[in-house]
Amino acid sequence: MQAWIEFAARGLVDRPEAVSVTAIERGGQTHYELRVDPADVGKVVGKQGATIKALRALLQVGAARQGRRCSVDIVEDSPPE
Repeated sequence: MQAWIEFAARGLVDRPEAVSVTAIERGGQTHYELRVDPADVGKVVGKQGATIKALRALLQVGAARQGRRCSVDIVEDSPPE
């Protein structure tokens, strides 16, 4: 699942080298933290969150087929000052 999230996110952004996904296991569920360049966050979120909602829906379907529970969150790192 982690590789699929990275693949999908890299296809959406202008700076694919800045995409990273970290998997965290919590309470029997896998949470994926998606990090992208701050300038590309809007492209991953989409209008009214449509793009990230679609990614989450596809992830949940794929995970359910494997008998797992997963979620994905965009982690916004503050730019260096």
